[in-house]
Amino acid sequence: MWRYMAGGAGALLIVAASWLLGQTMARTDAPSSPPTAASSAMPLADLPAPPEASELSREEKRFNRYDKDRNGSIARAEYLLSRQKAYAKLDSNGDGVLSFDEYALKASTKFAGADNDKSGLLNRTEFATTRVIRKTKPGCPPAAAQPADASASDDG
Repeated sequence: MWRYMAGGAGALLIVAASWLLGQTMARTDAPSSPPTAASSAMPLADLPAPPEASELSREEKRFNRYDKDRNGSIARAEYLLSRQKAYAKLDSNGDGVLSFDEYALKASTKFAGADNDKSGLLNRTEFATTRVIRKTKPGCPPAAAQPADASASDDG
């Protein structure tokens, strides 16, 4: 029974000590004032001007990329133009028909380049060379060191 009483007294003692400590710190801490221009290390006149915000929203910019003739509307041909360019890149022989070999050409080329021992199989080391290295977007922190010869995107 004495253990319970000693435990309860100890808990009360800890609560009382923390309350007293909190009261003491509240009295001694004066509210800090925000830094002023005079107290900062760099004068305001020396700060670079903030970048100007664009008046165009993200969707307006996207719309303008598709509206090639700038008439305020997007025709079906304008909408499909980017897809036609991508298709034309894949259609290597230009016959207007996309075969599986043409579709898989980039992936096949990447596989062949990674298969150093020409075994037709990729081991772990060879497979690691097929990793996609993405470009960082403006405003993003730089990624870890990226190989200069790696491609920025992977379609296959």
